[in-house]
Amino acid sequence: MAAKLVKIYVLRKRSFLSNFASAMANIEQIRNGEELSFRSRVALTAKLSVPAIMAQLSTILMQYIDASMVGRLGPEPAASVGLMNSSLWMFWGVCSMLTMGFSVQVAHRLGAKDNSGARAVLRQGIVSCVIAGTLMALLGAAIAFPLPHWLGGHDGICHGAAIYFLIFVSALPVLILNYLAGGMLRCAGNMKIPGLLSVLMCVLDVVFNFFLIFPHRNVVLMCMPLEMPGAGLGITGAALGTVAAECVCTFILLWYLCRRQRDLELRGAEARKSYRPTRLVLRRAAKIAVPMTFEHIVFCGAQIMITVIVAPLGVVAIAANAFAVTAESLCYMPGFGIGEAATALCGQAYGASRYDLVRGFAHLTTALGIVVMSIMGVAMYFAADLMMGIMSPDPAVTALGAQVLRIEAWAEPMYAASIVAYGAFVGVGDTMIPAIMNFGSIWLVRIPLAAWLAGTMGLPGVWIAMCAELCFRGGIFLWRMATGKWLHKGKNPQPSPDFIEP
Repeated sequence: MAAKLVKIYVLRKRSFLSNFASAMANIEQIRNGEELSFRSRVALTAKLSVPAIMAQLSTILMQYIDASMVGRLGPEPAASVGLMNSSLWMFWGVCSMLTMGFSVQVAHRLGAKDNSGARAVLRQGIVSCVIAGTLMALLGAAIAFPLPHWLGGHDGICHGAAIYFLIFVSALPVLILNYLAGGMLRCAGNMKIPGLLSVLMCVLDVVFNFFLIFPHRNVVLMCMPLEMPGAGLGITGAALGTVAAECVCTFILLWYLCRRQRDLELRGAEARKSYRPTRLVLRRAAKIAVPMTFEHIVFCGAQIMITVIVAPLGVVAIAANAFAVTAESLCYMPGFGIGEAATALCGQAYGASRYDLVRGFAHLTTALGIVVMSIMGVAMYFAADLMMGIMSPDPAVTALGAQVLRIEAWAEPMYAASIVAYGAFVGVGDTMIPAIMNFGSIWLVRIPLAAWLAGTMGLPGVWIAMCAELCFRGGIFLWRMATGKWLHKGKNPQPSPDFIEP
């Protein structure tokens, strides 16, 4: 029996590696100017999307596990975490967006077969991101303790919320390197390693949280009483456990990127070249990343405003809102995975000046995202009670959270359209107009509607506003994709490596 299981595992591993090798071969076809049939495009999209989807699902599963563990501590610890989530997403997202300015350049250069230039961008990206992550950490630490009060939290939850926030922002110099390394690998067409490391991060998070959150206790396992050690740190333990898991996986990702990833590895003379950022690379990074960062700040600012709108509704509403946001992530994270595949495919094709192929990949990945997230939306509608019940034992929190999840399920198809189309636009470096579109949709539709409906309908009114805004946003992104203006950015000449070395 053991031999049979080993054989099954080996066969599955070989199949996975074979699919990955096939995907990389098709990436080479893009770079070499070879024709790709529709069937080959579909196969390549699927092979890059599936690992990215699994990586995103494992990431959100980690948050799901955190939320469910903290939920066992009671409504107030859950509310402390929920109060800070939108602010943490802002800091995490800004770091992630900053790294995209370098990752997209790498995709373009690899598509143009300029491997030396891609390595130069990687070296400069490492230094630039460490500096940016350190500045973000200092800013977060400076506002950590007053922030919960600014968000409308009451005294019973503010101290714990501040400590939770402070631990996460202190780790930003390391976490931004996680985003950079993962983004570089994905833009090089390697979805496998970031996906596997996301799964490992999830496993480590469970292990660390298990011992850090709960106190020393007696448990029964298979009818056997066991003494289980624990630090009993509560939500502080949840933050420390997640940060520790992220740090371990960041160092593994960086090692693989710099030592093992073909076309990007920094060995020998390449490792000894200058890491000093140059004006040209920084200018190109800013052109890509600044609109994305602005868009993310706008989005998270809207999320913070939603938190301010929800906070007066009480602890149950805060906890239900936070848990429902986490539960819904299980539905939309596959869309972000497909969006990452769209960025890699469109970026490589754009770098190779194959504009018809860019358009084809954009349409194909967007259609795939809509189908996948529609299925996930149906599943969420019928499993809402189960999803909320896993995270909180409180009946009031569970009932309210399930109600708003069923409202949000109707928005998933159009939300998918906006997510994946945005990934395609990023792949060609078109970020300014999509950022403006997101700004208008969120601040002119969601926020006013949520503020109006919250007073009469409570938390369900806030989520009705969210559902309406996501449908509107998906519609305008599909319209922009149909016009083709996002692709009319002119040629994208790649300077020789001499122009990007200091």
